[in-house]
Amino acid sequence: MAYVVTCPSCGNSFDPGDSIRDQVQKDLRHQMVDWQKKKDDEFRKKEAEYQRALQQQQQESDKVLQTEKQRLQQELQESIRRSMAADYDNQLKMLQQSVQDNEEKLKEARNKELSFLQKEQELKNREAELEIQLQKRLLEERSQLTEQIRKEENERSALKETETQLRMRELEKQLEDQKKLAEEMKRKAEQGSMQLQGEVQELMLEEILRNTFPFDEVKEVGKGVRGADCIQLVRNQFGMEAGKIIYESKRTKDFAADWIEKLKADMRSLGADVAVIVTQALPKDMDRFGEKDGVYICTFAEAKSMALVLRNAILKIADARKSQENKGDKMVLLYDYLTGNEFSEQWKAIREGFMSMRLSIQRERDAMEKLWKAREKQLEKVMLNAAHIRGSIEGIAGSDAVNLNLLDETDTALLD
Repeated sequence: MAYVVTCPSCGNSFDPGDSIRDQVQKDLRHQMVDWQKKKDDEFRKKEAEYQRALQQQQQESDKVLQTEKQRLQQELQESIRRSMAADYDNQLKMLQQSVQDNEEKLKEARNKELSFLQKEQELKNREAELEIQLQKRLLEERSQLTEQIRKEENERSALKETETQLRMRELEKQLEDQKKLAEEMKRKAEQGSMQLQGEVQELMLEEILRNTFPFDEVKEVGKGVRGADCIQLVRNQFGMEAGKIIYESKRTKDFAADWIEKLKADMRSLGADVAVIVTQALPKDMDRFGEKDGVYICTFAEAKSMALVLRNAILKIADARKSQENKGDKMVLLYDYLTGNEFSEQWKAIREGFMSMRLSIQRERDAMEKLWKAREKQLEKVMLNAAHIRGSIEGIAGSDAVNLNLLDETDTALLD
């Protein structure tokens, strides 16, 4: 293939000769060699500069990387420190919350113990009050016994005073009668004395009955009139006559048996309920007041008590008789009321109120038991978590480092 040279000015191509071709090729080779050397030198310079720049960049990169590495290490350390602090704060808060909850539970348990102690103290106080009441009752009974003894002594003294008053009135009556009928009393001294004693006792008996029973009517039977010495018409709280008691007053040294039959005849004729003989001398077979052949016999000192007992018995008998009146009608009315709508509705209202109270109590009991069960579960959860924390801390710091017991031995015994 021929080597063709093209003119850069005119653009004509021509074939140089071999000599020119050789010279040109040589020149071109030299130029190529020089250009190659020049390019190699430039390449070496650029490569050295690039190596220097790369080395410098590598150094700068190493510095930046070292700086970034230190910054990252600081940030990582700070992040770790913050994370550890946050974890520590969270654990501390959880522990504080757990301790607070445990303190509340402990406070509640101590409050329960306090309530138990208060109830026990209340029971002791009640026992003390019962003991005091028993002592008071013993003192009252002792005072009542003392009062009864004093009353008996007063009755004895009253009996003596009564005897004294009777004797004084006898003397006064005797003096008055002796002034008016001096000669007649001389002839009938013994007979007059017995009549006077009887009249004085009758007057005293009537006065005692009137003062003791102001609502009753006490009638005096005049001398020469057949019958008892006085009649007591017993009246109830409404002023209705309930019965009749007749009294025969005797003041002699000996008791006569015919007094009983005479008084029984007077009781039948007057329509009385009870007959009483007030006498100074009792029958031989009696040493105190009592009943003999349907007639009550007592001394003058016992007349007031006897009248009170007999009067109460007559009032009770009268009330019993009155309650028997129209008994059939009352039973019919009672049956109608019990089977009527009014009683049925009232009983239904009572039953509904009872059932409502019973259901309310049952609901309250169920709610409290449910609440107690929930609190027991919460307490078990707290104690389980506390045991886990306690085991972890004891594993790290030892069992004697920190006391994390939620309950003391006394509290554990109380919960059991």
